[in-house]
Amino acid sequence: MEDYPLLTGVHAIPPALLDLRPSATIDAHLLHPPPVTTGSPKNIWFFWHSGYAHMHPYTQRTVRAWHRRFSKQGWTVRVLDRHPGSPGNIAHFLDVHDATLFPRAFRENTLTGAYARQHTSDLVRWPLLLRYGGVYADVGMMQIGDLDALWNCTVGDADSPFEVLSYSPGGEKLYSLTNYFLAAMPGNALFERCHRLLLTLWAAEGGKTSTDGMHASPLLKGVPLMGGEHTIIEADGTFIGKEETSRLLTDYIIQGQVASAVMGLVDEQDGWDGPAYCVEHVYALNFMVGSQYINELTAWDGQKAFDLMSLPVPKEGEKESDDQRGAREIVEGCLTRSFGFKLAHGLILRVNKVTLGSLWRDNPGSDVVPGTYAAWLRHGIEHWTQDAVPERLELSLIPPSRIGRLLGETEQQ
Repeated sequence: MEDYPLLTGVHAIPPALLDLRPSATIDAHLLHPPPVTTGSPKNIWFFWHSGYAHMHPYTQRTVRAWHRRFSKQGWTVRVLDRHPGSPGNIAHFLDVHDATLFPRAFRENTLTGAYARQHTSDLVRWPLLLRYGGVYADVGMMQIGDLDALWNCTVGDADSPFEVLSYSPGGEKLYSLTNYFLAAMPGNALFERCHRLLLTLWAAEGGKTSTDGMHASPLLKGVPLMGGEHTIIEADGTFIGKEETSRLLTDYIIQGQVASAVMGLVDEQDGWDGPAYCVEHVYALNFMVGSQYINELTAWDGQKAFDLMSLPVPKEGEKESDDQRGAREIVEGCLTRSFGFKLAHGLILRVNKVTLGSLWRDNPGSDVVPGTYAAWLRHGIEHWTQDAVPERLELSLIPPSRIGRLLGETEQQ
């Protein structure tokens, strides 16, 4: 095992609380997810369309680290899929033909578009959390902070007012959450309304097969579009301006737009006051430092992040270079200040071209080369935890973005 320096504010997890069995043994467990135990909401859900065995090695390492860290504290990690015959097929956990759970395109397996697989995973997270509770995370979500400790003093504590855990990218002007990390008990009031609204958007025009155009729904009125500062230059030189890029990003992350709409909605007939709910019941985590710190320190330059993390840590007696100092600041900052880190993929690659996640994917094993800063980060994530849980962002009570019925004048048919 590499001898990396333990940092202030971080302590080693006792070996008895870690699953240190060989990776092949853990993989065999992850390939056969057990049924949910009645009354146990300590579920950690992932989804990969073709199953854990077909995930990229660096995302397998990420999921494996979740299991090593939290399984002995009562958490069950499951990677679900839609692969025929797979023990992890979501049909073993939810009725994939139920129209109250999934839109027609999911039920009939007719999702279209370049991001159909991402939107398939979007469609499973609220149904899983509403039925079973726990945490849903993307396979690219590296968990750093002590999830069990934060859960136990918030959502998992019956005396706590907090019912939802997520990162909050909207600041003080917009209620929002990130769909790459969601946590709640079964039947959560916010997620139940979010799910109904999302299904309604998918049911438009007789049943949509992609999210194209969903940003324009009047049910999302009052919520600003996403990514207003971004542009896209395609590989063939085609330029896509800010307005069209914003529409593309909003359609791509339509689940986040739906969440913001419900969080900002006041539906008096339903007894729903979204702003009040957010202030009282959402434990909002810092977005940038909490889950995007590497991007903040590298100005979202994926190549720079990859190059720094690939550097070797100086051996004893060697002088630290400027780049090594920058890499060290990344690792030390993440391990001491971040609750997690989200490796980005998908549409963001049309904006930024490469990300740390895409380069780890395209260069297998580059995230665990012994003696590198990447390997130091991986080691810290698996074997250390922070001394304290992250503080909650205090959400201010802001005016509702929309007042009216969740689904408009008529309920979904």
